[in-house]
Amino acid sequence: MKAKYIFQGLMCALMLSVASCSLDYDPVDTYSDVTQGIDESGKEIVFKNKEDVESHMKTLYNQMRDRQEHWYIDLLLIADSHSDNAYAGTTGAEVVPFENNAIEGSNSVVERDWNRYLEDVGRANVLIVNVDSVQDNTFSAAERAKYKAQAKIFRAMVLFDMVRLWGDIPLITFIADDITAETLDEVYPQYFPKQSTEEEVYKQIEADLLDALADAPNYSSDDKTLFTKTVARTLLAKVYAEKPLRDYNKVIQYCDAVTADGPKLVEDFSDLFGMNEDNTDAKKRNTSESILEAQFTSGSGNWCTWMLGRDIINWNSNFTWAKWITPSRDLIKAYETEKDQVRFQESVVYYECTWSNYYPSDHYPFMYKCRSANSSIIKFRYADILLLKAEALIMKDAPDLSAAADIIDQIRTRAKLSKLSPAVRSNKTAMEDALLKERRLELAFEGQRWFDLVRLNKVEQVMNAVYAKDSGRKSQVYPFNKDSYRLPIPQAAIDKNVNLVQNPGY
Repeated sequence: MKAKYIFQGLMCALMLSVASCSLDYDPVDTYSDVTQGIDESGKEIVFKNKEDVESHMKTLYNQMRDRQEHWYIDLLLIADSHSDNAYAGTTGAEVVPFENNAIEGSNSVVERDWNRYLEDVGRANVLIVNVDSVQDNTFSAAERAKYKAQAKIFRAMVLFDMVRLWGDIPLITFIADDITAETLDEVYPQYFPKQSTEEEVYKQIEADLLDALADAPNYSSDDKTLFTKTVARTLLAKVYAEKPLRDYNKVIQYCDAVTADGPKLVEDFSDLFGMNEDNTDAKKRNTSESILEAQFTSGSGNWCTWMLGRDIINWNSNFTWAKWITPSRDLIKAYETEKDQVRFQESVVYYECTWSNYYPSDHYPFMYKCRSANSSIIKFRYADILLLKAEALIMKDAPDLSAAADIIDQIRTRAKLSKLSPAVRSNKTAMEDALLKERRLELAFEGQRWFDLVRLNKVEQVMNAVYAKDSGRKSQVYPFNKDSYRLPIPQAAIDKNVNLVQNPGY
């Protein structure tokens, strides 16, 4: 097997070894670096025909459904347990450092996620690089462009998570050349690349998404599992809110473009996360508010409840050991202070259990937004985009506080809360605080809180104060500072690639 295909495997574990992990419950992936032979010129064939491309595209979509560790469970660990929303939940050495700010490069969760994200990028690259060379006369140019667009959206989504977690990362958009005696010096660096800057990564994300807008599937009200133009616009809105490419006018532009596609808030908040009346299935899938979701039905493998709470459909299944992402007293108090029962009841649930790591075992809170093996996991939803537009309206050079307040009031009205007061609506600082609070209550346990604090420069202010006021949180090991905004590069990756540089502070 030639080295260019070995590289596809290397990208799955680029400069690192695969860490063993208690979360490896997903089935063995169907991805393989085995080629389809060689063509007349001696070049290996990656995809023999359209059906091979379709199969590989299915593999990318299956990443959203079958491999939930890194993009969902671990993202909640950083976004909620590393913020003031949750405790780690268990006493395991792999997760407690996210709660008490003691994460190191040797952390197995950090290493696993680095590995898994690079695997995702590698799979996307295989399709993007090779789809146009498929020798199949039945495979039209329009079909090829559509598949490539979806793969670019997937790659952009993966890179967006990676760059927010680690900052400077290896930016790999190619399949490495063969290594021979003649090409060793030239090709070897392709296997051990340097990190690109955050700005370079964001520019690649932006380019992928703008390219994808031409050919990606259109918004579908009936299928929210697709990498559509609306998903691309959602990501563009989020990208332009981040510091390296910050442009609040573009945030507003793409938020409005998402709105024009058709998503809207559901009237009943429980439609997003609830169960049907007899607790045998999710209440609804493909709601008007969902933009991208992973869907699960009986036997399709949503095992997140094993890690996060209780499976309502299988009441006693895997409920004998402490769960991750335990709601914090500070978050619960925030709901109580706001008298926000609508969102609280859909976000937090109390059960009796056999452990008492953070609360008495007879009244123990659990995150509730993934509550059964059939629950959908929503990656992007419209309320996030509305609040992001409100953020842009507040933070742009010429703020429009009234328009931002109207958006926040729309979210609050659905939660049966009073509208913002005139005093808040007329004060920029008060509006910033109102926005951050609203995003916290609306989007708890959806992988948002930590990134909100980082994006708005609130980490030190919020997190260095929460340990003193939250009696249940484990003692802080290190204070938060600017270096805390990024995770450490896994030490195993650095050991295998001398071109990688550890992030400051680790």
